[in-house]
Amino acid sequence: MTDKISEYRDADQPLPDHNVIWPLYGSGFENLGKDGQMLETPLPQVGANQLLVRHDAVGVCFSDIKVMKLGQEHPRIYKDMKQQPVVLGHEVSMTVVAVGENLRDKYKVGDRFIIQADIYVKGVGYAYGYEMDGGFSHYGLIDERVLQGDEGNYLLSVQPDKGYAESALTEPWACVIAANRLTYRTALKHGGTTWIIGTGDARDYTISAGFDGVSHPATLLLSRVPSSFAAWLKERAAQLGIAVHEVDDLSAPPIDKIDDIILLGSDADALETTSKFLANGGIFAVVTDKPFARPTQIDIGRVHYNNWVYVGGQSPDVARAYHDLPVRSELRKGGKAWFVGAAGPMGRMHVQRAIQMIDGPNEIVCTDVSQARLDDLYNSFAAEATSRGISFVCTNPTSAEGKAIMAKYKAQKFDDIIVLAPVAALVSDCATYLAQDGVMNIFAGVARGVMASLDAGDFAFKRTRHIGQSGSTIEDLRVMLQQGEAGIISRNRSVAAIGSLDALPDGLHAVQDAVFPGKVVIFPHIRPLPLTPLGNLKTVLPTVYAKLRDGQEWTNEAEEEFLRLMLP
Repeated sequence: MTDKISEYRDADQPLPDHNVIWPLYGSGFENLGKDGQMLETPLPQVGANQLLVRHDAVGVCFSDIKVMKLGQEHPRIYKDMKQQPVVLGHEVSMTVVAVGENLRDKYKVGDRFIIQADIYVKGVGYAYGYEMDGGFSHYGLIDERVLQGDEGNYLLSVQPDKGYAESALTEPWACVIAANRLTYRTALKHGGTTWIIGTGDARDYTISAGFDGVSHPATLLLSRVPSSFAAWLKERAAQLGIAVHEVDDLSAPPIDKIDDIILLGSDADALETTSKFLANGGIFAVVTDKPFARPTQIDIGRVHYNNWVYVGGQSPDVARAYHDLPVRSELRKGGKAWFVGAAGPMGRMHVQRAIQMIDGPNEIVCTDVSQARLDDLYNSFAAEATSRGISFVCTNPTSAEGKAIMAKYKAQKFDDIIVLAPVAALVSDCATYLAQDGVMNIFAGVARGVMASLDAGDFAFKRTRHIGQSGSTIEDLRVMLQQGEAGIISRNRSVAAIGSLDALPDGLHAVQDAVFPGKVVIFPHIRPLPLTPLGNLKTVLPTVYAKLRDGQEWTNEAEEEFLRLMLP
């Protein structure tokens, strides 16, 4: 390692008197920067309980584009952006450059970290790169909110020999990990609110578990429940101290956040009317032995953001709809997996993980409407998939060949479908490809209120599951960091283009317009460098290009050479 790189890693050089930031004053690219330029501000002064950190590498995320589009209306922004602009950048690798006097027994200059962006203090969110200034700047302050939040310390230590880009990309990779680590209840929520709705079906219903002395809801709402079952429920509720309310109007229950809604029968109108009252993490159970007369409209945005899940069963025992087939979020061992919109940055991560995981699927199908990005995906992963005995298919579903291939899979069905394109019609169509006990993971961030047309009978007859999640937890980040640093997953394979801090506007436009198949990474402290695809390094920085793997994959050796050339 050269002295220049050693000095940078040690971070013990004199600090400047100023910071450089990209402030965002509202929605739209016209509000990025001061007159479209980066802004110099005084270097933040370090308080006794604070750290001053240097931002070493920052990934550009599509979530940054959402803030660019929504501005003040973004749900994670509470401050007045005109007066207190947002500094984006939450996929960030950082190094401590100054330590407050009260923290010097715990931290030292040169310590390296990544950050869990979703920071909460007393339940209030202070997300890094949203409410708190993020990584698209030279330096930032880490204060007590980060170091002593609701989940403890939101900083995770990085091994000193790891690359800056790979460390920064731990955060988006953690979202992929999170999508496969989701857990869901297998019974009525203990202490919660349960709403049971009849539809005229008078079968001999019961609840064999989750409605007893061991576990039971605190409140029970009843609507049109068959008389014998209603009498049993009320008698059991009286024994257990459960409050019971009769609800005549399905559009106006006395409680508007309900943990479990149980539909006894196949009434699409009732399902659509009542679903909107599900609480975060709520479960809707369809208990029926009859098909639905028509497709139902399901709020897939809330499946994604609010972790709603629909389950079902044909048995009149309500409990079996929950525990006969617990919701599975991990890809089925030896199964068929379909990645829809697979050739974008997050799709590539999902595909890479599916290929490299132990006990993963035997067959992987990737579809995308961008032929160039699809070809890049195939060239990047086909050989590895084949070497692992995995059938690997990449096809454009709008082409004649793609239509023929997907027609075959329409009959064969998929165990897992991961939707990476935020299009409701796509979700509706993909659902028809789900196999018995199949799982659809709505990974793409469709907005709350976006409805997809689904056959709710599949919840009971095919026992299909539609799940989703938003972001990741600090534990997901910790798991991904461990896997990345252990060499189980190569985060560097996600890098597609690099640039200096002044290239950020072009980086944001590139992410918005889906220009690159992988991630854009900004290095805030290098000399000016336009946004540069890795392939172009062959002429721009040939000694860096020479250290790429196979001429296309970022490596830590390439990064070291890059910093040797580009650090001022």
